[in-house]
Amino acid sequence: MKAALGLARRGVGKTSPNPAVGAVVVRKGKVVGKGYHRMAGLPHAEIEALRMAGGKAQKADLYITLEPCNHKGRTPPCTESILAAGIGRVIVGAEDPNPRVAGRGIKRLQRGGVAVSTGILRDECAKVNEAYNKYITTGLPYVTLKLAATLDGKIATKAGESKWITGSRARRHVHKMRSEADAVMVGGGTVRRDDPELTVRQVGGRDPVRVVVDSELGLSPEAKVFGPRGRLIIATTRKAGKAKVKAAEERGATVLILPAMKGGVHLGRLMAVLGEMEIMAVMLEGGGRLAASCVRSGIVDKLCLFYAPKIVGGDGVPLLGGLGVKQLVDSTSVKNMTIKRFADDFMVEGYL
Repeated sequence: MKAALGLARRGVGKTSPNPAVGAVVVRKGKVVGKGYHRMAGLPHAEIEALRMAGGKAQKADLYITLEPCNHKGRTPPCTESILAAGIGRVIVGAEDPNPRVAGRGIKRLQRGGVAVSTGILRDECAKVNEAYNKYITTGLPYVTLKLAATLDGKIATKAGESKWITGSRARRHVHKMRSEADAVMVGGGTVRRDDPELTVRQVGGRDPVRVVVDSELGLSPEAKVFGPRGRLIIATTRKAGKAKVKAAEERGATVLILPAMKGGVHLGRLMAVLGEMEIMAVMLEGGGRLAASCVRSGIVDKLCLFYAPKIVGGDGVPLLGGLGVKQLVDSTSVKNMTIKRFADDFMVEGYL
């Protein structure tokens, strides 16, 4: 199952709106087939593994990180291929929360005479698909908030300088995270201040959809986000005005006119629209004001906070804008925290 997990991770960020899945066929203690789901519309992991195994799949064991599908979507049901191959036993990591699957795949295999074991490395298998698990059950994207700060919690100096707080290894990991997200989202203030490209560099992988949240659409037409790499979505309100909307659309952007909430874009409605666009995983990169709004609105699922061994003092720009917390009992709790080091920097990961 650990080998299947390693294969599944190769597909993270490439399979939306499908899950990332790995599969390994074992016969008499030897791996005879392996595969992973590479992209929506391409063969599922089980099919790749069974094709590699060929006739050796007969009476073999199939290890798979996620319950096999039992319905026809973009590809035929995997359960029928497993039965046709003569697999003797299937070991499943995690059950599929998709209402179209949800135990049906396991039951179909059992009815076909295949022994099925479940829950092997369940937590690790579920973590690979944490974005899919939310999206398939709610229709909403999974939102990861990433911020880089000094040890005293500042994302920029008093003058607004923020390049570069963290070192090269941490920045490389951030680009890997981008490559695994369907979309990267920032506020209009960040675009005006930093003029980011929001593309994937330093590592291989696709460029995510770029989402800019700007209630008045005050972006310069020369901003790098209007560049040719990747799709650009601008979420704004009626305060933007028709002329600004038209100008942005002429530059290739998709402009979403959304309801306003507390002076900004209604973030809950934005997530619903992105979900309808089959955007499953969103990486939120700031700035601090948008990050605070997202935390307040309850759309953030996961935190990835990078800290560098630097101090800039109280006149720097804080990690998050105001959350209106007056008592500690009202503070936002972070659960299941882990810490990972990148040279002199470290990342705190946790869940809201």
